[in-house]
Amino acid sequence: MPPCPECAGAYTYEMGALLVCPECGHEWPHASGGSGESGGAAEERVIKDAVGNVLADGDTVTVVKGLKVKGSPSGIKAGTKVRNIRLVEGVDGHDIDCRIEGFGPMQLKSSVVRKV
Repeated sequence: MPPCPECAGAYTYEMGALLVCPECGHEWPHASGGSGESGGAAEERVIKDAVGNVLADGDTVTVVKGLKVKGSPSGIKAGTKVRNIRLVEGVDGHDIDCRIEGFGPMQLKSSVVRKV
């Protein structure tokens, strides 16, 4: 297996069509010759934040408006920084997977964040 392109970790493993690094959590497509390249071009999609900046895995974003969180009395306040986001094909427009301090793992919509 190739080393992780993010942290150069040697313990990468294959999970479906992706390679995963257990040390930093980075996931990337398995580059297996011609079939991987043609499949990668079809899967390319651009996700933009609230002001039109293109987002990528590992970016740091700021929440631009207050969000209510089910089961939490306070919610997420505008201006909260979210580090190391991961772009996913989420449900109902939630295309960012992240971990927010004080709340834990959750999914956000790209329309409520701004790239820092």
